[in-house]
Amino acid sequence: MSDYQKPLILVCNDDGIFSNGIKALADVADEFGDVEIIAPDRQQSAVGHSITISTPLRARAFRIDNRFNGQAVSGTPADSVKLAHNQLLKRKPDLVVSGINHGSNAGINILYSGTVSAATEGTILGYPSIAVSCTDFDEDADLSGCKDAARKVIGYVLNHGLPKGVTLNLNAPSGPLKGIKWVRQANSRYVEEFEGRIDPHNRSYYWMTGKFQLLDEDENNDISAIEKGFASLTPIQYDLTAYSLLDDLRDIEF
Repeated sequence: MSDYQKPLILVCNDDGIFSNGIKALADVADEFGDVEIIAPDRQQSAVGHSITISTPLRARAFRIDNRFNGQAVSGTPADSVKLAHNQLLKRKPDLVVSGINHGSNAGINILYSGTVSAATEGTILGYPSIAVSCTDFDEDADLSGCKDAARKVIGYVLNHGLPKGVTLNLNAPSGPLKGIKWVRQANSRYVEEFEGRIDPHNRSYYWMTGKFQLLDEDENNDISAIEKGFASLTPIQYDLTAYSLLDDLRDIEF
């Protein structure tokens, strides 16, 4: 009798445990190993890498589509991965995948994304980790190409691993997969506006809107690849040190 165990793949996201995207990613992960879905119990988009420290976390068990074991966590995406690692999983995962997010997480969106933060939390905890996003915000978007891209990248990572401290960030348009390009994160930002309003109790409040602005002239970036119809694949890291500047500053004394 063989003692072989299939790889355990932890699936998380920031759109909530019952989103179409997380079910699609679990379908792909199931081709490679045993799947556990542990994710926020509600929409948590754009929470970044926030964690919960002032209130207790709760987890409720579910069966997802009568196929997968799932636990809905009352916190953020990063909370979900931390809790999975520390308490909820019977064995440590071989891979963490986060998504499929509805909406692009390329460019500056990496900084704000709960989907990417779930994956980078997996990296911090020592697991190979991948963030997966579809650029289409429609909940009923065609995720076939995104699933194909995720399938290729998951297979690569399970076979080859990832360097310590590196997360893969995958973004794909809706519809069939045209191809995958290795690219860097685009230099970009949002130009925000805050519309002031008055509520029925005569109190001020503000509604934020914003326009995405690409600041990159070099086309070898994730935004440009997506605009050309390709999936973008970017190795990212949580070490924010500006190494190119650090050496120049070492001789400065205060």
